[in-house]
Amino acid sequence: MKYSKIPVARSIVSLCVSKNINHVVISPGSRNAPLTIGFTHHPQINAYSIVDERCAAFYALGMAQQLQKPVALVCTSGSALLNYYPAIAEAFYSDIPLVVISADRPVERIDIGDGQTIRQKNVFENHILYSANLYSEIVLETEATDKKLQQKQFESQKHNEREINLALNRAIEEKGPVHINVPFYEPLYDAVENVEVNPLQILPEIKERTYSENQLKAYADLWNKAKRKMIIVGVAQPNVVEQQFLEKLAQDPSVIVFTETTSNLNHPEFFTRIDTIIGPIEKDENREALFRELQPDILLTFGGMIVSKKIKAFLRNYNPQQHWHVDPKKAYNTFFCLNKHFEVSVNSFFSNFFPLIQDVESNYARFWKDIKQKRQARHEEYMDEIPYSDLKAMQYIVPQMPENYILHLGNSSTIRYAQLFKWKESLRIFCNRGTSGIDGSISTAVGAASVNAEPTLVISGDLSFFYDSNALWNNYIPSNFRIVVLNNGGGGIFRILPGNKNSENFDTYFETTHNLKAKSLCEMYSFEYESASSSEETEEAMKHFFKASERPKLLEIFTPRKINDEVLLEYFSFMRG
Repeated sequence: MKYSKIPVARSIVSLCVSKNINHVVISPGSRNAPLTIGFTHHPQINAYSIVDERCAAFYALGMAQQLQKPVALVCTSGSALLNYYPAIAEAFYSDIPLVVISADRPVERIDIGDGQTIRQKNVFENHILYSANLYSEIVLETEATDKKLQQKQFESQKHNEREINLALNRAIEEKGPVHINVPFYEPLYDAVENVEVNPLQILPEIKERTYSENQLKAYADLWNKAKRKMIIVGVAQPNVVEQQFLEKLAQDPSVIVFTETTSNLNHPEFFTRIDTIIGPIEKDENREALFRELQPDILLTFGGMIVSKKIKAFLRNYNPQQHWHVDPKKAYNTFFCLNKHFEVSVNSFFSNFFPLIQDVESNYARFWKDIKQKRQARHEEYMDEIPYSDLKAMQYIVPQMPENYILHLGNSSTIRYAQLFKWKESLRIFCNRGTSGIDGSISTAVGAASVNAEPTLVISGDLSFFYDSNALWNNYIPSNFRIVVLNNGGGGIFRILPGNKNSENFDTYFETTHNLKAKSLCEMYSFEYESASSSEETEEAMKHFFKASERPKLLEIFTPRKINDEVLLEYFSFMRG
């Protein structure tokens, strides 16, 4: 086996392997050659080469999201590292473990006019769990006899090994991004065979706090007195909550559970489409009374970011008396009324809390479940009469989704359309909601697909797709990968916002209208390409889009640019009935 001649490079590779970090995404470069040599020659490492660092980082994010363990990123010095930042911010807010390993120039080469040098130390400090800034190592020849130089090298090596351990452990323990910045002296390409590598080992420690009966009793007493309890689940991994707890919540007449498409949590009694409940109330002449009827005494939340702006606006205006959030790591004061953060996993919390609580007589759940049924009927009625549009296209996509797919949703309009539909329970649904950016949706989905045997579909708007089209520039896209692009000729989501939408200024600087098509990209990257421009063509295309093929496929659905906002805004008025 081949190793870099530079000890710190060997230590990084060895410690990653020892901590079961065996997927590494490498962007080509020279300064990172010692790391590339070590990772690509190690039999326990799966190495991937992706040129575009921004795409590479989101690709690794998608892998880590699916694997639920750290994935490493390796790049050269200079601006290459900065291209990782959007994915690092997403990983930070979505609790996804990434290990960023950047090669650097020795400290004395920074700010003297050398090429590919920037100030890399602590460059991600606002969005990183740990920054390990390593020392440069000069390779000593075996005949070296300078004792002071040997001692300095020994001390540098031990500092580096400790910092590497601490960084990797934080990624594992706290599930988030860490940064290891390692300066290298030349020569960079020298390698050695079969050297013994035994770096310092510091084991990660994953500790989970628990709450005793005495600590929970006061909260259980509040729960047992409240006649209106609302639970909202944000972004979550599939099957994050044990079924027994879901059944307990579903049977309590004083509890309603709101989930989102990205909650990956299913029960027939739960409310899967928050906006279909809240949106019509906003337009009702009795909205004040209805919002007071919906206002909970206690709000319990868990999971990550919440997509629905409507539920945020409602609860910020109609605060519950108590808001509790359950998460072992963090709690956001999303509704400006957070009372308690239970720093445990959801299952741990429920297992200790449920023995202390009881069902409470109330008409809260029944009242809103009746409304939910009426809204479903109105939804179906509205969908049958709307013209061809983004929303109509989604109506054709949803029922044609095969079972057991992994579904990735682009941000902005796509995720919001998806929130209005009931998807098959076997689907696992993801979206980059940590920062809600459009910049890496396709790359994330490609990374997820590369580590899954199950097929993957990503649904994206046109701007999001074209922005991230370099995601298709890699050799790891499986043939069962599918993309649907809703191409309405611009950033249609902006037409929903207030303001003058019929001006050249709006077209150019907000909606960013265009005439781009994905067909040429599909030819370049060897994707099968199909298109549809009407209800009939879309419905027909979806019937065979998911059939097996030798290459990945892309379906581009062209929709009218100027009516999508009207169709969506009218939806909530119609749902009121």
